[in-house]
Amino acid sequence: MFIVSNPELVIEQCKAGVVGSFPALNARPKEQLEAWLERIRTELAASPGAAPYAVNQIIHASNERLAHDMDVCERFRVPIIITSLRAPDEIVPRVHGWGGVVFHDVISVRHARRAMQAGVDGLILVCAGGGGHAGALSPFALVHEVRRFFKGTILLAGAIATGDAVLAAQAAGADLAYIGTRFIATREANAKPEYKQMIVDSAASDVVYTSLFTGVLGNYLKKSVAAAGLDPDNLPAADKASMSFGSGGNMEKKAWRDIWGAGQGVGCIDDIAPTEEVVARLAREYEAARARLAAQAAPYGEARLARSSSTDSGLTSEERSPGFSPR
Repeated sequence: MFIVSNPELVIEQCKAGVVGSFPALNARPKEQLEAWLERIRTELAASPGAAPYAVNQIIHASNERLAHDMDVCERFRVPIIITSLRAPDEIVPRVHGWGGVVFHDVISVRHARRAMQAGVDGLILVCAGGGGHAGALSPFALVHEVRRFFKGTILLAGAIATGDAVLAAQAAGADLAYIGTRFIATREANAKPEYKQMIVDSAASDVVYTSLFTGVLGNYLKKSVAAAGLDPDNLPAADKASMSFGSGGNMEKKAWRDIWGAGQGVGCIDDIAPTEEVVARLAREYEAARARLAAQAAPYGEARLARSSSTDSGLTSEERSPGFSPR
């Protein structure tokens, strides 16, 4: 999450048991990246059981910091590198060389196949409703199609803000859920109080999907667009040639400083809470959803068992044998 993710948020996420990540570009000036990684490494080493952390790298040509930031990540042997906006052909072998793994953001089957050719360890399927840069495909469509040919780890992103949604991601065929917006509305996140409150006050209908601010389609809070003096219901499209990530945007009003990204899951977010509490709540919701589904399925299982017993009672001993197949 550009600007929002910082060492405080990442450390608390990892200590709570989930992988925390931050874009390398959040550390400004670039010399600050080394200090951030040193702090994260030191504090997580003192927290047994903490999850690993990740660093996001935008590998678009406009990111003039990429070479520097990758050098720093290599020195710290960052365990997970998340890449986006171009196939990470040069990144993958380098990260594998220091023992790390690479997950790559994709919004289509074409992008997924290209990333697979680069040798990535996992694909982050950024589907409809995801905060910031996101695709327009249903997760039920994209997960199924990608799973047909990709045997690595699949992470699903897009409007995931509750434990129920995490379970749904796994039911759809993903290995892991990828959550962004829910963690903006936390005490540790480096977001303006007005931004956090706007997330709490918003619903899915308050999110607009546009390419105007970075040249790439993404989801933003309509109220922040309006506050910048623009009509969120009548935004022109921007050409991909205008993409610029070295400075955070291509307009006087910058994404994500002035125009605030958020996914369609905002309607599920009702408070600004400590990260530890958010993770604990996600875990409770996840277990409750599993229990609810199991309870709903139980009567059907009992009915099938009853039907099976009734059918068996009319079979001969030969017909009850495992190799018997009724016509």
